[in-house]
Amino acid sequence: MRKPTKPTEPSSPARRDFLGQGGSVLAWAGLASLMGQQGIALGETAPTRLPNFAPKAKRAIYLFMAGAPSQIETWDYKPKLESMFDKDLPESVRSGQVLTGMTAGQARFPIAPSAFKFQQHGRAGHWVSDLFPWTAKVADELAVIKSVYTDAINHEPAILLISTGVMFAGKPAIGAWLSYGLGAINEELPTFVVLTSKMPWTVNVQALSNRLWSSGFLPPEYSAVALRSGVNPVLYLKDPPGVDRGMRRVMLDGVNQLNHHLFERVKDPEINARIGQYEMAFRMQSSVPELIDLSDEPSSTWDLYGERAKEPGTFAYNCLMARRMAERGVRFTQIFLRSWDHHTTLPRAVRLMAEDSDRPTYALVADLKRRGMLDDTLVIWGGEFGRTVYSQGHLTQDDYGRDHHPRCFSMWMAGGGIKPGISYGETDDFSYNIVKDPVHVRDLHATILHQFGFDHDKLTFRFQGLDQKLTGVIPAKIVSELCA
Repeated sequence: MRKPTKPTEPSSPARRDFLGQGGSVLAWAGLASLMGQQGIALGETAPTRLPNFAPKAKRAIYLFMAGAPSQIETWDYKPKLESMFDKDLPESVRSGQVLTGMTAGQARFPIAPSAFKFQQHGRAGHWVSDLFPWTAKVADELAVIKSVYTDAINHEPAILLISTGVMFAGKPAIGAWLSYGLGAINEELPTFVVLTSKMPWTVNVQALSNRLWSSGFLPPEYSAVALRSGVNPVLYLKDPPGVDRGMRRVMLDGVNQLNHHLFERVKDPEINARIGQYEMAFRMQSSVPELIDLSDEPSSTWDLYGERAKEPGTFAYNCLMARRMAERGVRFTQIFLRSWDHHTTLPRAVRLMAEDSDRPTYALVADLKRRGMLDDTLVIWGGEFGRTVYSQGHLTQDDYGRDHHPRCFSMWMAGGGIKPGISYGETDDFSYNIVKDPVHVRDLHATILHQFGFDHDKLTFRFQGLDQKLTGVIPAKIVSELCA
C-alpha cells in the first residue's frame, strides 16, 4: 500500500497579485493542478483554506439511505403508539401541515404503530429496533440524533438539500466542500468518491444523478468520482492492446502540452482542471486495481462483513471498499443505498433493506474501531427526511405504508470526534413534531464542517457576487452537545 501523502497547504495571494505575476504563475497553477495540489483557481477570491482550528476528523464515510427510512421503525421508539392502532391522528398534532399529493386526499389519518420491537443496547441504553441486531452491537459508538428536520417534503429537493445545502441543482456537495477546503491526502486516488449499491427492494426507487456529488460552482476537480458497482469500477482503466505505460505517458504529456498552450491563450481555469483529471486517470490505472484486489484481506474480514462483501456492488462490498479507501487517504466516501421509500408494504420492504444493510454497517464501524481509525473517521447514517406516523392507504396490524414527513427524522454519527453513546433531541409521542433540541439540515452541515476544523461561516467561495457557503445565508448552529 502506498504511503498517503500529506496535503499541500494552499497558497493565498490576492487575486490581483496572482494575475499580475504573469506566465510564471500560470505555469505554477497548471503544475499544481497537474499534481493534485491546492492551487488557486482563476476567478476565485483566494481565501486561505486551512482549517480554522484543530480538526477531530480527517475523513468521512456517509452511508446515505436514499428514499427516507422511517424513524418510527428504526431509531425513534414510541411505545405509546401500541395502544393507538387505527385511531385518528389528532388534528392538534398535525396542525395544518402541508401534505403530499399522495395522502392529502385521505379521509382519515389512522395511526400505525411499528410492527417491530425495540430493545435497549449498550451502556448508552439506545433504543434500537430489532431490525438492526448487528448495528446494536456498536450502540455505544453512536450518537443518535432524533430531531433532524428539513424544509423539503419531496425526494429530489430534500436529497439536494441534505447533499448540497439548497433545494435546487448547481451547488457543491458537502464532499466537494471538504475536498476544496482540505485537499488530498493521497494523490493516487480521488479525494471524493461515490459508490451506488445494489438494491434488495426495487419499488419506488429514487433516481440519483451527479448533481448530488457535483462540485457546482467550485472548480471541477472537487467533484466526486463515481465508481461503478461492478467488477470494472472504472471503464477503460486498462491500456489498449499495443499501448504500454511508457507510450501512454508520452501521449498524455502531448495532450497536456496542448492544453497548457490553450490555457495561455484563453485563461480558462477549466483547462487546468482537465489536465488534473487526465493525470488522476493515469494514476488510477495503478491505484484502482490495487484498491479492488481483495486477496490481501484476511479471513477475519469476511467473518466481519459476511460473504456478500465479496460480491461487487453490494452494500457490504461498498462498506468494505469505503474502509479500504479510508486507509488509502480518500477524504470523503459516500455510499448510496436506495429504495427506502415505503409508501406501501412497509414492514416487508424495510425488513429487506435492514437485512441488506445492518451487518455491513456494523462491520464498517467495528472495523474502523479495531484498526484505530474510528477516532478520526466520521461515519454518518441517514436519509433525506422522515415518515408519517399515520398510514398511507391500507392499514392492518402487519401491513401499512408511511408518507413523507419533513418535520422530524433520525440520523446517527460515530467517530470523528463525535461523542459516543449519546441520544440527542426528542419528538412527541407520535414522532410527528420535535419537542426538544431541533437540528436543521444546516445545523448538521455546520457540525460536520466543525469536526473537520472549519467554521462554516468562513469556508466560502465567491460566486455571483456572494461569498457562498455550504450552510447558505440562513443562520446555522454547531450542535456542540454532539462534539467531544
